[in-house]
Amino acid sequence: MSKKSIIIFSISFLLILSLILWIGPYKLYKTVIKANWNLLVLAMFTHIFAIIIRSVRWGILTQKNDLKKNFIVKTIGLFAGNITPSRAGGEPITALAGKRINKISFSLGMSAGLVERFFDLGVVGIILIIVGFSMPKLRFIAIIGGLLSILITALIYVFAWNAKIGTMLYVKFHNILKFLPLDEEILDNLYVKAINTIEKIVTETRKISVFRLFLVSLLSILSWLTECFRLYLVILAFNKYIAFPLVVVLFLIVNVVGIVSALPGGMGSIEVSSTGLLVLFKIPSSIAGSIAFMDRVVSFWLVTILGLAFSIYYAPDILDETKKYIETLKTE
Repeated sequence: MSKKSIIIFSISFLLILSLILWIGPYKLYKTVIKANWNLLVLAMFTHIFAIIIRSVRWGILTQKNDLKKNFIVKTIGLFAGNITPSRAGGEPITALAGKRINKISFSLGMSAGLVERFFDLGVVGIILIIVGFSMPKLRFIAIIGGLLSILITALIYVFAWNAKIGTMLYVKFHNILKFLPLDEEILDNLYVKAINTIEKIVTETRKISVFRLFLVSLLSILSWLTECFRLYLVILAFNKYIAFPLVVVLFLIVNVVGIVSALPGGMGSIEVSSTGLLVLFKIPSSIAGSIAFMDRVVSFWLVTILGLAFSIYYAPDILDETKKYIETLKTE
């Protein structure tokens, strides 16, 4: 593990530790054991259903209809996103898993991943901006989060649909990647690989029909609402109530914070921001912190464990393939 990686993971660890100490470990423990575990289990299955929705969406984009394989590929990709800054590793690893399990090209996998991220962040941005104007308490945070999501969505659109501008922007913004925990040699190889593959990605993206994009947009909305419902169930498990529209806004804001923080899978930043927003809704800090931690257990840590297991069982060579793909400049 590089020095940058150690620093990044240390920040996440310190944020989580600080939150636990602020709430009080014993208070946190007592609150969690009193929760309604039936609702927590239901929340866990709700999150699995959200992954199934994303698996169906992946199948539409890649035109692969094996739901089991698609579920495995998406779970491996989500696991990779959980352990990389801003979840940036999610799309490349999903593409590599798709290449290994779905037998698709890397460029098709990257195209599908970028289209998924495009609709995910687009939905988040639009909802936050619209709702932000009707909720004075969260207006500033919601609108800022919405604008950031729209900005990232616009950049993804360029990379996925316009090779010329995408290449130009990548050249300009490549230096930003130097702040991430990546070795210089890998960054240099990644630069060349990115320039060579952007055009292939755009070619694959332009093959997607309008009807398929429409279906993807509907599934993106449904997957987000399903994940928001998961958080809603976790809140109910601690005998607290927040109106579902407010839960949607809270959930989307927290996810934007997780991406912008550049911490692996938003570790630390999501727990802290979730707790802070729940306290804003008059929920006691011990319960707010418990909700934040348990929501991450039934989502983030569940996917991390499943993704690791799937990687070992179904794609044991994926880490070697990842390293090989990044460090070599072979074309498909």
